[in-house]
Formats: sequence, structure tokens, C-alpha cells
Amino acid sequence: MTTEPTAPLPTEPGVGNATFVIDLLPADPPLDGTARFEFTKTWEGALTGTGRGVMLSAGDPSVGEAGYVALEVVTGEVEGRLGTFVLQQLGTMTDGASTLTYAVVPGSGTGELATLAGSIEILVAEGVHQVQFDYAFRAGGDAGVPAV
Repeated sequence: MTTEPTAPLPTEPGVGNATFVIDLLPADPPLDGTARFEFTKTWEGALTGTGRGVMLSAGDPSVGEAGYVALEVVTGEVEGRLGTFVLQQLGTMTDGASTLTYAVVPGSGTGELATLAGSIEILVAEGVHQVQFDYAFRAGGDAGVPAV
């Protein structure tokens, strides 16, 4: 009998609130019909630290039709644990209604965040980016991996 390997189950689940301030700078687009931005973020709250990333977008948000993808390397702290990890984002807007997937990239963590998994829900109110960070530290990982 052959059994399929299973991923380690999340342990120590947590939910935290955070805010961030973003500095978004236009950059040269890689393809016709697209835009590229480089950004930095300052995170405060349950997630504290700084992020640097790249965003690619297409479409026309002014008419309610657009999409973007982004990767962000975060250096910081979650629950007093230090390290780095990568967030990925996929956002779409159709007929003015938007959807967003915002998650920790599996296997991207270093240092004490080596086993971090999670997702983020975002709300922008009065110009402030507020997030709910649902996270866990997976069992069976090596939390002693040195941070880069």
C-alpha cells in the first residue's frame, strides 16, 4: 500500500490586527499594456517590520476593470519571532467589484519565521490600510534557520 505524504498541520494558530503605510513608486513596465511599481511598506501591530516589493498591473481601474500581482519580502516580527517571509498578492476588479488573495508564500520564511503560514484580509478606511492576519507556525519545521 502506498501512502501520499502529508503536509505538517498548522500549530499555534493566531489572529492579529496590523496596519501598514505604503510608498508606491512607478517603474518601467515589462510589457505593453502593463504597469510596474516598486514599493516599500512599514508594518505595525501583530506584524511589525518593513516590506519591499514589486507589483505588476494591467487594465483600467478608473472604469472598474483591472488586475495586479505582487510579491513582497517582509523583514520583521510576528509574536516576538524574528525573520523574513514573502507575501504574495493577486487582486482583480470586475465591474467595479474587487477580490484579493493575500498570503504567506509556503517555504519562504527564515529565522524564527521559517514555519510561518497564513493569509491576510485587508480593509482600506479613510486612507489607512488595516489588515487581519490569520497565521500559524507549522509543526515539524526548523525554526532555527538563520535569517538572511
